[in-house]
Amino acid sequence: MTNPAIVAQGAVRRLPRLALWLLCLAYVLPGFIGRTPWKRADITAFGYMAELAAGHTDWLAPRLGGMPTDLDALLPYWLGAWALQLAPDWINPGFAARIPFIGLLVLTLLSVWYGIYHLARSPLAQPVSFAFGGEAEPRDYARALADGGLLAFIACLGLAQLAHETTPAAAQLCFVALSFYAYAALPHHRWLPLWSAGIGLTGLTLSGAPILALLLSAGGLLFHALDRAQAVENPARHRHGLWRLLALTVFIAVLASVLDLWHWRVRWSEFGLPDAALRWQSLGRMLLWFTWPVWPFALWTLWRWQGRLLAHQPSRHLSLPLCWTLLTVGTTALTPAGDRALLLSLPALAALAAFALPTMSRGLTALIDWFTLLFFTLCALFIWTYWIAMQTGIPPQPAANIAKLAPYFEPRFVILPFVFALLGTLIWAWLVKWRIGRHRAALWKSMVLPAGGVTLCWLLLTTLWMPPLDHARSYGPLIQRMDAVILGGGAATSSQASSSQATPDTAQASCLTWFGLSRAQVAALQYHSRVVRARGLEPLTDATRCTWLVIDRDKLQQTPGLLDSSRWQRVTLLEHPRQGGEDGLVVLRRLP
Repeated sequence: MTNPAIVAQGAVRRLPRLALWLLCLAYVLPGFIGRTPWKRADITAFGYMAELAAGHTDWLAPRLGGMPTDLDALLPYWLGAWALQLAPDWINPGFAARIPFIGLLVLTLLSVWYGIYHLARSPLAQPVSFAFGGEAEPRDYARALADGGLLAFIACLGLAQLAHETTPAAAQLCFVALSFYAYAALPHHRWLPLWSAGIGLTGLTLSGAPILALLLSAGGLLFHALDRAQAVENPARHRHGLWRLLALTVFIAVLASVLDLWHWRVRWSEFGLPDAALRWQSLGRMLLWFTWPVWPFALWTLWRWQGRLLAHQPSRHLSLPLCWTLLTVGTTALTPAGDRALLLSLPALAALAAFALPTMSRGLTALIDWFTLLFFTLCALFIWTYWIAMQTGIPPQPAANIAKLAPYFEPRFVILPFVFALLGTLIWAWLVKWRIGRHRAALWKSMVLPAGGVTLCWLLLTTLWMPPLDHARSYGPLIQRMDAVILGGGAATSSQASSSQATPDTAQASCLTWFGLSRAQVAALQYHSRVVRARGLEPLTDATRCTWLVIDRDKLQQTPGLLDSSRWQRVTLLEHPRQGGEDGLVVLRRLP
């Protein structure tokens, strides 16, 4: 059983903590600041939080416009609602609801780092001992692998957007990472891992994934039971931990049953031919890009460490993240959650990727570095070029493309985002210069450019490009056009409404009623519409006395005789200004 990790002490030198913290800060904060809730999952979650905070719905069965949640999630909505209740009036409600999720993302990063650190402390994960000494010390080796694993996690292409939303998926990611840390650290500590497992798996249960929580709990219980090394070293501690983990598994099952969170979401009809082939192709493509660049490193780990993986007593540092990966990817394959379910596999995949670092040759790491350098430099150049075109109209072709994709958007130059974007670009240039220079090898070195490149592009998109992104991904422009039509008494055309910048006179507005809208559209009306905030919003009933009615365009097209034409007059069709117009609202006025 050959050990593939041959690591000298010089290769595990410390990554400067200040640099690592600044990288994490530059990754976490952009995307939470300077935007409105985006469609569709983001604004939907905010809608439930706002209803809970206002006391308009039951905390154990939240509803939005009379509609229950599409996921059996409670805790993410509670966190946002508590933040809204505690936030002072001068804080924007959209940002206030995001504050707990900033903390969840920070906790996710910490859990990933400490989980990999404790796995790397496992006896079977240690590098080869040299005949005359000089091999890596266990603590330094574990710290270097944890640094590399955290950088690999940040570098994942699928993480950035979903981790910066106020949705149950972001909370699930945090609790999966926390439970991963708990089972990784269980052989080294007693109480903190047990408490972390309890919080993580309970939080996962209350965030809409009780079945996954039960599977992870059962898997962790099995791993602890099969850990013969700890059973021999400290039998009493091993036995007590086993009973506590068993009690936690039972508690999760009881909690989900009491709150009625068990709902079967597997759609077997999608696994019949030819749907199965299309679904597996889609899943394969999503796996390739969503988990890049960790999946090639994870496969390399399984190949190089196969001797330890297939041994009579499998190593914990391989079998635990592999089990977590199989369970989370299997959940993705069997449920319609798609990328939001696949998000939960990233902590375990990053852990597997970390153990590829001590087994890779210099030639392979150099190839990865050059590819990463060219790719992210070109991406940054592309982002800057299009931003300059948006501001100046030069080059003309990119400017025309932007105008086509974001009609009615009026660019403005804002100095602070520009300064942060320029600073990030200069740091990237310095990082590239440092990486191609002659420095001593370090295990985490090949992950610096991927993590730095993803962070740079995310920073540029959420500073330079935040205004047009917010224009395209928010319901705000559509709702503002609707307000202008209603407050104009129906006289304003949709084009006039789109360009109207005047503050509406809500004193002249009647209440607004709706029919056939999605959860996201109802939440958007409550958040963006001045008419709704001033006069109220209610679903359409026979007793409705509101003057104005708004209906989803597709719903009205599917059932053309839905409304009584003697009572309601169609005023206009409003579409989102973004090209494609997939969101359309029909505005109608009650006839006298």
